[in-house]
Amino acid sequence: MRAGIVLVAGWLAVLCCTGSVHAAEATPGAPDSPTQTAYLAEQLRKDPVYISDQLPREVPRSTAPDFAREARRLGVSTYVIVLPSSSFGAEPSAVLAGIHDRLGRKGLYVAIGDSGIDAVQTYGVSLPGAEDASRATLYELAYDATPREVFRHFVEVVTSGHAHQRAEQARAASEDDPDGPPSVHTDRTDRENQSFVTGIAVTGIPLTALLITVYALQRRRVRRAAATAKATGGADRPSAAGGVRVPATRGAAKAVGGRTTAAGGKATAHGKATAHGGKKAAAGMKAGTGAKGTGSGKKGTGGRKGAGGPGPYPRERLLPLLAAAAVLGGLIAITATQVFDDTTSGDGSRPTAADMRARIDRVTDGLRRDPLYTDPESPPALDATERAHLRRRLRALDVPVVIAAVPSSTDDESGGNRDLLAKALHTRLGRDLLIVLADPGSGSIDLVNYGTRVDDMYLINRPRDLSYPQSTDPPLGHRLDQLLTYVSKSPKAKAGHMPYEPPAADDPVEEKALPGLFTGDFEPGLVIGTFLAGLLFGLVAAACGIVRRITRHRRTATGAPGDARSPAPTEPSTAWLRRNAREELDALTAALEPVAALSEDSQRRAWECLDAAALLIDGDSDGRIDADATPAALACAIVLARAGRTAIGEPDAARFVCHRNPLHGVAHKRVQVPPEGGGRARTRARSLPVCEACRLTLGPVLRLRPSGSARRGAHAPYATLPGPLAALGDGTEIDQLTRDVREYFGVH
Repeated sequence: MRAGIVLVAGWLAVLCCTGSVHAAEATPGAPDSPTQTAYLAEQLRKDPVYISDQLPREVPRSTAPDFAREARRLGVSTYVIVLPSSSFGAEPSAVLAGIHDRLGRKGLYVAIGDSGIDAVQTYGVSLPGAEDASRATLYELAYDATPREVFRHFVEVVTSGHAHQRAEQARAASEDDPDGPPSVHTDRTDRENQSFVTGIAVTGIPLTALLITVYALQRRRVRRAAATAKATGGADRPSAAGGVRVPATRGAAKAVGGRTTAAGGKATAHGKATAHGGKKAAAGMKAGTGAKGTGSGKKGTGGRKGAGGPGPYPRERLLPLLAAAAVLGGLIAITATQVFDDTTSGDGSRPTAADMRARIDRVTDGLRRDPLYTDPESPPALDATERAHLRRRLRALDVPVVIAAVPSSTDDESGGNRDLLAKALHTRLGRDLLIVLADPGSGSIDLVNYGTRVDDMYLINRPRDLSYPQSTDPPLGHRLDQLLTYVSKSPKAKAGHMPYEPPAADDPVEEKALPGLFTGDFEPGLVIGTFLAGLLFGLVAAACGIVRRITRHRRTATGAPGDARSPAPTEPSTAWLRRNAREELDALTAALEPVAALSEDSQRRAWECLDAAALLIDGDSDGRIDADATPAALACAIVLARAGRTAIGEPDAARFVCHRNPLHGVAHKRVQVPPEGGGRARTRARSLPVCEACRLTLGPVLRLRPSGSARRGAHAPYATLPGPLAALGDGTEIDQLTRDVREYFGVH
């Protein structure tokens, strides 16, 4: 019994001594690196919000109070961990479970990566909707949302009380829209697009408005001037505002179908003529030497101003339009600055100097205690045996070598530049050494020599698989062991080598800052806007021209004045008569411009209608409707102008107009109408022309005011009013009507 006890005690003593020796070799002067869950649990014990120092550009550690403020809204103990997504591995929920086991506290545990919420777990507390809120946040937020915005959205969904409904709706929406929700932030590409669109709008919209406005005003001047082309025997007289287009040489001799119309009547010395009760003389009676003659007078064909058109738009009128366009462009620019008001592509957080150097301080402190430093925030890439073996190899080398197994990303302080990380470590350590950087995630290995007497070319030509691993390569610990073997065999250099100075990393604030709205593609946008304005103006002008051509074609078509669409009121007002008389005469004059395309009979009848209509309403030959033109004269002018346009297409169709209402237009049928009276008078019915509508049902008789100057007064049947129009009530032909008009005014 005694011998057995001594034997067992001896074996136990040997085992304890062996374990102590191995522990001393594994961690000379310091304990081994803690596991990931132990390290994170210890950090959460200090503060319920832990933000990794590996993401200062995206999530500065100084924003931890913002996370804590949002967490308090949940009403339960909340522990938030913000790490690179690669640090959670394949099972983020397993990491949270390990942290809870180490920490031993009830509450909500949230794991947030650089791409969103990776896991949510509750331990010992009830928080309905936490899982649904995590899914809703995943579907509702775009990829560019920062971790702080993701957590804020998560809290809002949980506290809304509709987490499940929002999660289902967001999931269904994501299936219908594979592109996902719109971006949360404006990046540099978006800003370039905004500048380009702003440039187009600043020049395109005002210039388009200016061109179209000038075009519309110029067209109005052209319509008012009505002198765009020459007709047979002379140019059209430019009309004033509210004027009519009439031949400028009505008083001169004009050959129309073999007929000569000359000045007749009692012409006075100044071209005035009076006939049949003091009526105004025709324009043909004003061919003398007076102020309105056709010679060298102010409005004659020889000295007439503007016979070729109204000319360019006046500059004094163009300046206010230019100023208005400039003001419009300025307003558009100001509006654009209010709409595109983003100044940064992030959530507005700015890392402090302490945030930017936190990881460097942590790694440097670890390397001062141990030449092998493994990142405690990442999943362990080296087990305890590999770590102990590498430490022994590092102590055995005659070259100072340190290994830092830390990940690298574009969001760290160096912007993912491993050379900058090595330079910062060398500056902090302050001694010559060979720095080995190993990424536990990708398995890549980088060497940077700072002053050690090792042949750099030898290090550069090291085997490829030691730096850039493949899927079939050995694990990281084995390759680091091979690298140390390779370094131990490297030839010595005569002097230490210093690497090239790496370029500085981008400033984190300037990296997120957006360029100004009026920079970049703004100037090309101005050019494109000018081009598009001209193109749009050309399309508008072409469309207007096509519409005018179609309208003119319809007006000159046969029977157009007498179809159902022609305006034919029963008791038209004087204003309506004046407006339509001007339009009808303008249309007839425009239709007579292509004289060569008209037959002799069409020319004769159309010109006779135009001359007679002008005699009725433009006795002064000044291109304006006379102020004292009676409603009967205006209505007669409309009838003649419409008949003249009908004669252009079909001369025979313009012989008669509807006797019930001459404004109905041409008459193709005749009906038997008994005269007024009784007894035998009913047997003496008359055959009178009617339009198609009145052939089926006789319409009301046209009624006019006796005088155009009377604003009020009873309307009377047109056949009872004095003037040539009354003859149409008896079925008089248009040719006879034109002769009656000339005789009425003493023109033969």
